[in-house]
Amino acid sequence: MSNLNNLTSKILNDAEEKKKYILADAEAQKDKIISKKTNRAEADKEEIITKANIEAEVKKARIISNAKLSVRNDMLRAKQDVISKVFNEAIEKLQNLSNGDYKYYVISTLDSLELEGTEVIIINEKDKDIFSNEFLEALNKELESKGKKGSITLNMEGKFNGGFILDRNGIQINNTFEALINSLRGELEFEVNKVLFD
Repeated sequence: MSNLNNLTSKILNDAEEKKKYILADAEAQKDKIISKKTNRAEADKEEIITKANIEAEVKKARIISNAKLSVRNDMLRAKQDVISKVFNEAIEKLQNLSNGDYKYYVISTLDSLELEGTEVIIINEKDKDIFSNEFLEALNKELESKGKKGSITLNMEGKFNGGFILDRNGIQINNTFEALINSLRGELEFEVNKVLFD
């Protein structure tokens, strides 16, 4: 019986040793898994924080860029408004020329157009005093003295604020103040911008 007791005791001791080994191994595996998962969680946490910081920086940069662009656009719009106002004031000054200056503008412009003498000068109703019958007769006489037909006529149906349109056989040459300023605007806008904003 003592052999049986020894055998039983041996089996129990071996089982106890195996149990301790299995538990120690399980504990080591548990610690290894926990350590691995903790390290992975820490790495994930760092990655999430890094990504969040990058996204925050990108978002911040985008917001700042959009704000700068918006301010720039507002500044450009304000500058364009001021420049437009300057050109509109130039049109108003032309509209308020004295009769003498206005006649000089018309005569010098007509002289530069090489008239045939059969054109129609389109004006607005407001300028009929400047383009009087005497003015028209003098213009036609001057053309006749240059060997051209002296039969220029007036049309007072213009829908513009000053200057005139010369109609030559259906081809119109626009010499209104608006057209004059608009044609010069492209050339002068840079200079006006420098004068106003530098």
